Amino acid sequence: MIPVCRLEDLPEGESVRIDTAPPIAVFRTDDGSLYAVDDTCTHQDASLSEGWLEGCLIECPLHAASFDLRTGTPTCLPARHALRTHLVTVDDGVVHVHVTVGEGSEGTAA
Repeated sequence: MIPVCRLEDLPEGESVRIDTAPPIAVFRTDDGSLYAVDDTCTHQDASLSEGWLEGCLIECPLHAASFDLRTGTPTCLPARHALRTHLVTVDDGVVHVHVTVGEGSEGTAA
């Protein structure tokens, strides 16, 4: 479990990058939901935390590939491979990421 930040320090519609190996991006959507995915686009080496967040979709800033944060599934080309997702919890006002080991999606929750 990795502490990320205080919940109030991550505004709705924003993200934060955790410098793990590989890096992880934590997103807080406009409805307050929290999601965490591997930060690197599966199409090409770009940071998704620098992309555009709309609802539960994150758009890569490099080639506009889009991913569903709930599942990590790409929603359009050029991305073809899913992102690894990670469980997110909040404990005493602190956001934590529970890193998924291996490939595939584990899912996320707040």
